Amino acid sequence: MSYQEEYEKWCTDPFFDEKTKEELEQIKENKKEIQDRFYKELEFGTAGLRGIMGAGTNRMNQYTVGKATQGLANFIKKQKQEQRGVVIGYDSRKNSKYFAEITALVFNANGIKTYLFETIVPVPELSYSIRKLQCIAGIMITASHNPAKYNGYKVYGEDGAQITSPVDLQIMQEVKNLQTYSTIQTISKEEALQKGFYQTIGKEIEDCYIEEIKKQLQNIEEIQKQANLSIVYTPLHGTGNIPVQRILKEIGFQNVHVVPEQEQPDGNFPTVEYPNPEDKNSFTLALKLAKKVEAEIVLATDPDADRLGVYVKEKEDYIGLTGNMSALLILEYLLSQKKEKNILPKNAVVIKSIVSSTMAEPITKKYGVKLLEVLTGFKYIGEKIKEFEQNKEQQFLFGYEESYGCLAGTYARDKDAIAAVALLCEAAAYYKEKGISLWEKMISLYKTYGYYKESIKQITLEGVDGAEKIKNSMQKLRENPPTKIGSYSVKKIRDYQAQTILDVSTNEKKKIELPVSNVLYYELEEDGWLAVRPSGTEPKIKYYMGVKGKSFEDAKEKLAEIEKEVEKYAD
Repeated sequence: MSYQEEYEKWCTDPFFDEKTKEELEQIKENKKEIQDRFYKELEFGTAGLRGIMGAGTNRMNQYTVGKATQGLANFIKKQKQEQRGVVIGYDSRKNSKYFAEITALVFNANGIKTYLFETIVPVPELSYSIRKLQCIAGIMITASHNPAKYNGYKVYGEDGAQITSPVDLQIMQEVKNLQTYSTIQTISKEEALQKGFYQTIGKEIEDCYIEEIKKQLQNIEEIQKQANLSIVYTPLHGTGNIPVQRILKEIGFQNVHVVPEQEQPDGNFPTVEYPNPEDKNSFTLALKLAKKVEAEIVLATDPDADRLGVYVKEKEDYIGLTGNMSALLILEYLLSQKKEKNILPKNAVVIKSIVSSTMAEPITKKYGVKLLEVLTGFKYIGEKIKEFEQNKEQQFLFGYEESYGCLAGTYARDKDAIAAVALLCEAAAYYKEKGISLWEKMISLYKTYGYYKESIKQITLEGVDGAEKIKNSMQKLRENPPTKIGSYSVKKIRDYQAQTILDVSTNEKKKIELPVSNVLYYELEEDGWLAVRPSGTEPKIKYYMGVKGKSFEDAKEKLAEIEKEVEKYAD
């Protein structure tokens, strides 16, 4: 069926409600808009379904959410796991609670019990709750850090991690097998309650989750000595406000200031264009408050509270830390403290994504800890945690991505900004007791391990034309691989789609032991690198790059040279 035929079906089929038809009637003369809404169905990427809200097969709405849920329900029934139930969480975005309730009732109509959080909840708490309640799956309604027009549907497995292959493909096949939206089953909330399928959860789970975070801390006594450490925090209108304030208070911090304009949940995100702690503009109000109260650390979490952005005070100014920098500070702190207390497991493993800072290599080497790399998407870190639990040979300690997300411990299986707040503030208190700031500690890491510096260039290409441009960009790089990037020769080319590593000097190829993914990675001279991949959650192509310098200035110059070269690919 063509996109135009699909559009006309949605406009005329009695199954679709009048509000949907009215919305589609308004675009009847806009062929490009019709095409964009109907040329494909939303697909699972690195974080499940994610898309602009509205009517259409390529939009987030009650029908696409219902269809995804029906497909998942069919998968669960084939596994004969209906009795274990599904836990459902949602964030502060527009329609999040609505989509969560639709999801619950579709499951209920299929004889599957649901545990729906009674209010907004962070992603890591949802991840934790799946294993706590021994559910077969979990759903989180969120679009993470995307603009306000987006929403999403993250699917988690029984281990608390986002689904990976082959399960994701099997679920998608179940969704594709649904020929019409009319095959979606649903019942009323009253009937679901009467049958005992619809249950709400809340405080009891949060209490247990907070206790698990406390177990990851290393020196709570140091917090008592530096309880007056000045902290500014903003939840950016999302889910982090209550759990962040709670954990900081319970572990002893007494001087926490929350940005008042951004404290309350609001799916319109009225004070920011983009509720992303990676964006320095999201810190405008927080930094204004920080200067007023002379804060030593400034924190921001994204709407579903799995990502943490950080600014630290240096003299009279504030310096922004990248996701790599904050994660590496936590990594060094955890390893050094566990080593000092003689509780660092001999089989400990740290995991990072392939596009994250390579500075983790010398850090883990110093402490005798194994470092593994996985594809982009925290679900691959979660997959490794499950593998370690099964084979008992290795013990997960810490995992991170450059995209402002990390996890210490195994209580959850996704990025946890609430725990990252607690650990980073504890580290700040610990170092302050020793007379140094977090920024001074970061400088000491550079002096010890090398001046690593990374950056990312993202190009947004929306719609059908954008998707084609992204495809062509990747194809051109494969057909004409660069031998030099700036003045740096390419030593090796990793093609994760072909699952090969090419040694440019010898033309020898080796196999990559990771799943297939549309990523190109160039290993450069002098420890530099460049990686290119289409985003799995947004209509973007991303260029990640990193260098190792002998000084700040040297690293800055090296990175600038690679960035300049990347501009050519981006055209």
